[in-house]
Amino acid sequence: MSTKTKIIIAIAIVLLAAASRLIKHPFNFTPVAAMALFAGCYLKKWWAVALPLAAMLVSDYFIGFYDWPVMASVYLGIALAFAIGWYLNKYLKWYNVVLASLASSVAFFVVTNFAVWAFFNWYPHTWAGLISCFTLALPFFRNTLAGDLVYSGLFFGAYYLVLLGSAKILKAQHI
Repeated sequence: MSTKTKIIIAIAIVLLAAASRLIKHPFNFTPVAAMALFAGCYLKKWWAVALPLAAMLVSDYFIGFYDWPVMASVYLGIALAFAIGWYLNKYLKWYNVVLASLASSVAFFVVTNFAVWAFFNWYPHTWAGLISCFTLALPFFRNTLAGDLVYSGLFFGAYYLVLLGSAKILKAQHI
C-alpha cells in the first residue's frame, strides 16, 4: 500500500471521528483525543496537528462555541494527544497504544480542569478549590478514559486490519 493511500485512510478516520462529535453521546465519551493520538502516530508531520484541530473547530461551529479560555485548553489538550501520538509512532505496540491513550486522557483532564479552575470563579482560587474542581470532574474523567480507550482501539485496530487485509491481497496476487 502506498504512503499516499495510508495517509488518505488516516485522514478519513480523523474526519469521521470529528463528524461523530455531532451525534448524541454521553458527556466526554468522544473520539477527540483518540483522533489526535491516531493522527499524531500516522500522519507524523507537525502540520498534521492542524487536521484534528480544524476538525474540532468545524464540529465546534455546529455544536456551539464556548468560553475561550476553556476552549483554548481543550484545543491544547488535543494538541498534547497529537504529540503523544507522535512519540507513540516509534514504539507502536498494542500496550503502548493503551498507555498513550491513558496518558492523553490524563493530560486532557489536567489541562482542561486547571483552566476551569483558573479562569472561572466556580471554585475558590486556593489549593482546596483546585482539589474540589478536580474531584467534581472525576465522573467526566471516567467517560473520557472510556471513550479514549474505546476509540483508540477502534482507530488503531481498524487501520491495522486495513493494512493487514491489503497486505494479504497483495501477497495473494503475487502467488
